Amino acid sequence: MKTTLLRRGMAALALLVTASLTLSACLYSQIPKGAGEIYQNVPASTEGVPENLVRFYTQELDWKICNTTFQCTTVEVPLDYEHPEERSIELAVIRSVALGKRQGSLLTNPGGPGASGVGLIRDSLSFAVGKPLREHFDVIGFDPRGVGESTAVTCLDGDEKDAMLYDPYAGALGSEERRTEMDARGTTFAEACAANSDGILPFITTVNAANDLDILRGVLGDEQLNYLGYSYGTFLGASYAQQFPQRAGRLVLDGAIDPSVSGTDVGLTQAAGFESALRAYMSDCVTTRDCPFSGDVDQALTDLSTLMHAVDASPLPTKDKRVLDGNTLMTAISAAMYNRDNWSYLSQALSGALEGDGTIAMSLADFYNGRVGPGEYEDNSTEAFTAYNCMDYPDEGDTDSAAAEERLRAEAPTIADFWDGPNSCASWPVPATGVRAPIVAEGTGPIVVVGTTNDPATPYQWSVNLADQLAQGVLITRVGEGHTGYGKGSNCVDDAVEGYLIDGTAPEDGLRCE
Repeated sequence: MKTTLLRRGMAALALLVTASLTLSACLYSQIPKGAGEIYQNVPASTEGVPENLVRFYTQELDWKICNTTFQCTTVEVPLDYEHPEERSIELAVIRSVALGKRQGSLLTNPGGPGASGVGLIRDSLSFAVGKPLREHFDVIGFDPRGVGESTAVTCLDGDEKDAMLYDPYAGALGSEERRTEMDARGTTFAEACAANSDGILPFITTVNAANDLDILRGVLGDEQLNYLGYSYGTFLGASYAQQFPQRAGRLVLDGAIDPSVSGTDVGLTQAAGFESALRAYMSDCVTTRDCPFSGDVDQALTDLSTLMHAVDASPLPTKDKRVLDGNTLMTAISAAMYNRDNWSYLSQALSGALEGDGTIAMSLADFYNGRVGPGEYEDNSTEAFTAYNCMDYPDEGDTDSAAAEERLRAEAPTIADFWDGPNSCASWPVPATGVRAPIVAEGTGPIVVVGTTNDPATPYQWSVNLADQLAQGVLITRVGEGHTGYGKGSNCVDDAVEGYLIDGTAPEDGLRCE
């Protein structure tokens, strides 16, 4: 069973409604603003930093203008924190200089695991953070270890990745032959990652990424970390607070992952979340003139399930000569569920599929997978996603697969047959080191957690759970659809988040934004 469906991160998927939709601290307060004004950060104090790590915290950064309006650099971090002298790796970093009087840095993470933080800021700054935050902070994006432009996990080449993600299975849905094919794809992928990643796989963990986050804080000159993390980025931020409670400043965790739940429970809970989001989509769809389905919601979902099975049995042609099967159609549907504004596009995709054309649905799946052309991908998000999850989620041993299957079919009947996929973690070359347990982070200030009531990818209950676990957790509830809550049209959420990050005034715990 799939562990999670978070690999694309929140920013990229939400931006589907723009161009891709049509397929077409006072420390810096005296420094002049503007991308052309390169300045060197003064590293923060190294008090409490282990002696063998001091050189990383005191390194001088070489900032350069990039993409006209931004500044980029690389930061050196140890591959292995237990033996930092043995080998270093690089993290790619981008910053948007504060437009007004600086309060310091605001580090951001778009999720995944495996989504590019550099890409988030470079390609969608105004989506990532509102203007009030851009006024007060140097907004920082970074690619975590293993990701994107940082020292990266490398697995299959582009053509091999196309085959793994898109080739229809020869075996029938639910057959042993298909299960064997899935396992073989997962094994091939894991073996390729081991062969091509230059020994970094054992160290691609959220614990290590949180240690990296503290080095970034230090070299950027901030005595405490200010942070806005989305989706998986909430787990990274909470892990940081657990490891460095005294250095945790103002943290906002939006679209939270519950760090205590198992990989199996993540998959099952997400399946239910996507089913719920799909039901909300269909409830809206059947009231519109352009909806490809009719009748009540239950009938429409039954008809959608019939379509998915038919497409799987007889894959549909697309304009680029590929074929769309049921699994790829499931990917397309998942992509559209991240943002309500994508629903009309999903209706177009499903209308096309009903008419025997898989082109629009394939474009949704391509966007989800980061595919930009034949054998060409914009990033390594699939590779990094797998690497982090295989290391962060421990082997569960003899999980009751029959009970899991029963729960899946009860809570996600429309998509249950298409929720499974290749499991590379079963063949991962190094054992998992992560521990699934509540994160308390005793000793921090308030940590704001934002949850959206019908979030498909990080179901609302996970935000409730994380806020309850944290010693100083503060929950904001956004009533609505889609993944994450900040920047999604709710002034109530945006004002609370921005007020906290800028002024340090935590919202009332339990704030509900309708």
